[in-house]
Amino acid sequence: MKIVVFFLILGFIFLGYKKIKSKNPKNLKLDKFKNKLQSTQTNIERIFLREEEKTFSNPNINIYIGIYDNEENVNRKSNIHRARLSKFKKSKLNGEMIFQDQEQRIYKFNNGKKVYL
Repeated sequence: MKIVVFFLILGFIFLGYKKIKSKNPKNLKLDKFKNKLQSTQTNIERIFLREEEKTFSNPNINIYIGIYDNEENVNRKSNIHRARLSKFKKSKLNGEMIFQDQEQRIYKFNNGKKVYL
């Protein structure tokens, strides 16, 4: 009788231990990945990355750098502009199409004439 009670108590302790153990996350990295994937901030960042990629791949899309943009945004936009100039030899910045010739000089057209910047 004592042996049965002992194994019964041991079984309850084992089940209790399993229940407590199952509440703890099994893989912290996996849980962190799931939370990041479902995060609204991550979804917002993805939208901005898609928008940047679209802007980078089309030199005819206007990049507007305003006076109220912070330094980080100005750097990001100017890097996109320079990359488009390098890749496509033209880029639209603040409503003006800017071009780059074979000698890496930058110019724009003003009344049909090249104006080097």
